[in-house]
Amino acid sequence: MKFKIKNILYTSTIALGLLASSCTSDFLDVNNTPNNPLSVPPSALLTTLAYDAAFANSNDLNRITSILVQHQAGVANQVATYDSYNIRGQSDNQWNGELYAGLLINSQKMIDNTQATSPVYAGIAKIYKAYGFSLTTDLWGDIPYSEALKGTNTLTPKLDSQKDIYLGSASVQSLFDLVKEGMADLDKKGTLNPGTDDVVYKGSIANWKRLGNTLLLRFAIIISRVQPDRAKTEIASILASSAGLITDNAQDFQVAFAASAGTQNPIYAFNFVNRPDDQLLSQRFRDTLLLNKDPRISKFFTLPSGTTYVAWNNGATGTAPVSATRSRYGVYLTGASGEAPIRMITNFQRAFMMAEAVLSLGVAGDAQKFYEEGIRASMLKTGLTTAEIDAYFKANPSVITLTGSTSNKINQIMTQKWIANCGNGVEAYNDWRRWGFPRLEKALNATGGDDSNIPVRIPYTGNEQLSNPNVPTPGPKTFDRVWWDID
Repeated sequence: MKFKIKNILYTSTIALGLLASSCTSDFLDVNNTPNNPLSVPPSALLTTLAYDAAFANSNDLNRITSILVQHQAGVANQVATYDSYNIRGQSDNQWNGELYAGLLINSQKMIDNTQATSPVYAGIAKIYKAYGFSLTTDLWGDIPYSEALKGTNTLTPKLDSQKDIYLGSASVQSLFDLVKEGMADLDKKGTLNPGTDDVVYKGSIANWKRLGNTLLLRFAIIISRVQPDRAKTEIASILASSAGLITDNAQDFQVAFAASAGTQNPIYAFNFVNRPDDQLLSQRFRDTLLLNKDPRISKFFTLPSGTTYVAWNNGATGTAPVSATRSRYGVYLTGASGEAPIRMITNFQRAFMMAEAVLSLGVAGDAQKFYEEGIRASMLKTGLTTAEIDAYFKANPSVITLTGSTSNKINQIMTQKWIANCGNGVEAYNDWRRWGFPRLEKALNATGGDDSNIPVRIPYTGNEQLSNPNVPTPGPKTFDRVWWDID
């Protein structure tokens, strides 16, 4: 299985017409000669969108956020600086390459090229576009949105407020409406329809609709603490939809990779090929898993010594464990040789979101049932058997049973979701910022950030501040919360 994806990338926020790649993988070869086509067939672009999304989720933004939520600890080089909260100026490639000049502009090109003739492709692209913009605004707050992706027509796009991006305004289409518009396109007839070129769902419109609704649920949960009434209204509409939600692990929004060089997933490529000595299991995450006797630890991380998971305390200095003895990401996240999929929106996330919605918003349903469903779905996804899961449930009622105050129950839900999201640092970071659960102590020797506490946002990139006068300089501090984060 080989991937050779020609990806036409156009700059977005500074819109200089430069062709750029993420510089992170052989998947994203850049067309930069006059002999290469300027119009990509939708079948090729659809495949590109899948890997654009996977890279945006799992590459350096994942490393930063996985460090901040203490799934991982940084030991050397750039990743060690993340562990001391020195994250300012670290994400130019992600902002300019993987997001705006990757996933986002390619989504827009698909929409422009297929809306009139093959609207199903346009509908899928709108779902990708909404996902990409949500990643961007969740991390940076106010971002170029309504004026972005217009090429040379808008060289310096304005920043829209995160509130308008999520809720909409007279001049700004909300992320909710963007997804709904995409889902409506899925029912339209056209010249072409996706099939094997759809590496996520193999052309299953039903699954794309489930993803659309689950993405809407994700948006509603993200804004639920600052806009509970809007969140509850959106969730009621989602639950009334005949399209349904992701309710089975087989319906997860994930992208498969392969084992040969240049086709491995970004988590494996970084940790086992490019920078094998830079990070390892966080001691705090390890201790949580071991305290709860959680069998997923053997799927999440390696056990090189045979008896002890060798971790590192976030922010620690001194001599790190010998490379060969370290616990690194395990087969669930990497596969044997890099072939594990990148998992973005999952069944277990949906279950935990519904458990939260029942408790925090009063949505109808059984929070305990959803909570257990989330744990089971996560454990099954890691490769544990039903018998192993049943045994764990029976032996650990204090973990499995929601107890105490509403706040304590939400803490339990968020802690289990944090565990399940190992490898998806962005989602774990969003949840931690919204609730402050699980309780995380700041890293040792934290010298970066603007107040030495765990950053609650990613600073604007230096290149964007230089190129676009609408981007504030020096910009918000790392302790300045984004609009939806009120904790």
